[in-house]
Amino acid sequence: MEETISLQEIFQTLKKRLAMLIIITFFATAIAGVVSFFVLTPIYQSSTQMLVSQQATGAKSALEAVGFDTDSEYIETYNVIMKSPYILDQVVEELGTNDKASELNQKISITREGESQVITLTVEDPNPGKAVNIANTTASVFEREIADLLRIDNVVVLAPAELGENPVPVKPQPLLNMAIAFVVGLMAAVGIAFLLEYLDNTFRTEEDVEQELGLPVLGSIPIIDSANDEATAPTDTKQANSNGRLKRRGRERVGS
Repeated sequence: MEETISLQEIFQTLKKRLAMLIIITFFATAIAGVVSFFVLTPIYQSSTQMLVSQQATGAKSALEAVGFDTDSEYIETYNVIMKSPYILDQVVEELGTNDKASELNQKISITREGESQVITLTVEDPNPGKAVNIANTTASVFEREIADLLRIDNVVVLAPAELGENPVPVKPQPLLNMAIAFVVGLMAAVGIAFLLEYLDNTFRTEEDVEQELGLPVLGSIPIIDSANDEATAPTDTKQANSNGRLKRRGRERVGS
């Protein structure tokens, strides 16, 4: 026998487990908020832009001499050089920081702005001031050293990194994390609700019996509470019971 689930049954299942849905979703969202606001370390971002001009003095001929025919090729080469230990070791030395070149490499990302000759160097660090210093120092060292490495002078810093008055961390994003936790918590709660409903094999209604046995229900016995039976009995029945007790007491007295 093929089983089907109607939309009404789905809503009934969710309604029956509504308290569980709310509790699980609330706790998932609350935990995400607490972790985002009080546990995760805020990360700040700073960036500087550099122009890699192929038309600088001696640049075009020098690049062609080493086999760079397109803008993308020599810009990609600059990106690799900028994150190389040769550059980053000098950055660490000038900054006087305890970070290693490999650690700075993880903090630095370099992107090309579209099809232009502009490179954006972005640094992420828990300290906003340190992120600015790393970005500016890296750009300065690269601009100085590229002339010796490739015998060209075609790098210009367009926009150095600056520290704002009220730096805002780029991550974590508490509201986004809480929204994701809300959706994930709600989905998990709905899944648990249907799992519990699937594992529950209790017969509660006549329809459950009919669906399980495939036979019609001819009759059912209602649940009667014996404690409230006398209280819910009709008035005539109560009066008859009272008269019967009085007669029994009269016979007992006569017999004695």
